[in-house]
Amino acid sequence: MEFACSFVPKLAGASSIQIRLTQRTRSAWRVKQRASHARGFQTSSPFLREAAGGAPAKIRGQRKVFDSVDEAVADIQSGSTLLSAGFGLCGTAETILTAMAKRGAENLHSLTAVSNNAGTAIGGGLSPLIAAGQVNRAICSFLGNNKALESKYLNGEIAIELTPQGTLAEKLRCGGAGIPAFFTPTGVNTFIQSGQIPARLKNGQVIEPGKPRETRIFDGKIYNMETAIKGDVAVLRAHKVDEAGNCQFRYTTQSFGPLMAKAAKVAIVEAEHIVPVGELKSDEIDLPGVFVDRIVQATESKIIEIEKLRQDEDLEEVGKKDPALARRNRIAKRAAKELKPGYYANLGVGMPTLAPSFLPPNSNVWIQSENGILGMGPYPTKEELDADIINAGKETVTLVPGASVFDSSESFGMIRGGHIDVSMLGALQVGANGDLANYMIPGKVFKGMGGAMDLVGNPDATKIVVLTDHVDKNGRPKIVQNATLPLTGARVVSTIITDLCVLQVDRQKGELTLTELAPGVELDEVKQKTGAKFHVAEPLGRME
Repeated sequence: MEFACSFVPKLAGASSIQIRLTQRTRSAWRVKQRASHARGFQTSSPFLREAAGGAPAKIRGQRKVFDSVDEAVADIQSGSTLLSAGFGLCGTAETILTAMAKRGAENLHSLTAVSNNAGTAIGGGLSPLIAAGQVNRAICSFLGNNKALESKYLNGEIAIELTPQGTLAEKLRCGGAGIPAFFTPTGVNTFIQSGQIPARLKNGQVIEPGKPRETRIFDGKIYNMETAIKGDVAVLRAHKVDEAGNCQFRYTTQSFGPLMAKAAKVAIVEAEHIVPVGELKSDEIDLPGVFVDRIVQATESKIIEIEKLRQDEDLEEVGKKDPALARRNRIAKRAAKELKPGYYANLGVGMPTLAPSFLPPNSNVWIQSENGILGMGPYPTKEELDADIINAGKETVTLVPGASVFDSSESFGMIRGGHIDVSMLGALQVGANGDLANYMIPGKVFKGMGGAMDLVGNPDATKIVVLTDHVDKNGRPKIVQNATLPLTGARVVSTIITDLCVLQVDRQKGELTLTELAPGVELDEVKQKTGAKFHVAEPLGRME
């Protein structure tokens, strides 16, 4: 079976590559099945290593506190599925992961690592294990600017199963709850559903294709089936842990921690403070001790991935000297009008985060961050800086009075369940029918979708507003008749706010209507820079 795929032109510097997928014969498949109990993985070493996998022994009644982190990780086996908690570098088990990396690739290898993001551009998290060749496969939602991981993927050194962030959280929740599969609207009519994101590449060939999803229709809507994730070992970090394994987390460190502990056969937690049983009151326990098997003392320092501090400055005044900021301010100021008093809103990274700066005092808008905050405040001062309070962009933030924090499964349940009024995101392309593409440019940008697919998963209940420049850096329209980039969501966008205008989307009819022009912008300019047909409202308003 042959087909042309534009996904990996970067590998050969060509405009397109012919990719050949070889189908196994039935006899070859039987051979593979018989060998499945001892998985062999090709690594950077010149020989094939056997990796049986499996969890360390769990012995009820033994003391859970280990004196040495090296002892706690000594029996983790090659070929294991490792669940690594944390969001960015917030809540990652740095002490445990460092000890695992110290074992070396000869003694611990062929790991399947499940994590929201498999390491970062600045190190930390899974980065040491990936750099050492100890991880053979990563199941994650986001690569970001981790060029080392991207390079290993493009060169065939590691397989990556990109999974939407909320789906990843729910797969873990189900794994820990004994639920084998579930149906979700996330990823319908995208490469996730069709399996068009290759899991493994090498020399311009798709060695392992993505997995197409089974679908089913409920109440007239299509849903993808996703299977649960269960791990051999989970590693996580908690603020306080008593000797029975009861855990207390601080703020956004709990995003994936409890979920992964529940989904693993053996959970190892590093504690900032190990305390006697009874010191944690019953209503202070976030994760019961039944889910924790081993406890070690955290010795590695917390890492702040992006330290963002509050700047006491007037954005509009600064914008007068900075055309790029002025353009962003114009978009954000208009976007703030979409945030009505009492609304619950999710704001994506970039321009959407500027919108609250233009809200009137006491607007009573509650900002949700998908890593587990409802009631997110502004960036902190130096005195308010806390490594355990970050937003979805991994930036340090604060919490407003009345804010709550929770794990990622609950966070995305709010979103998919339609409890959030508005979600604002950026875009690479928007189609006239509301199609949104914002996570991949084949051959150029491969960062992962993060939580974006989940954020647009229920557009009938949560209004999707796109904030974007009208054209890209090369002057090409970002608003097009038909989106050509891989979709984040199909027919999801209701309103588009650009530096030139505001467009409303009729998602059923697939039509655009121009409702407002930016100050100093005329209709002819919008027509010239828009790659889609649109109606013009009467009367035509002005952005304020």
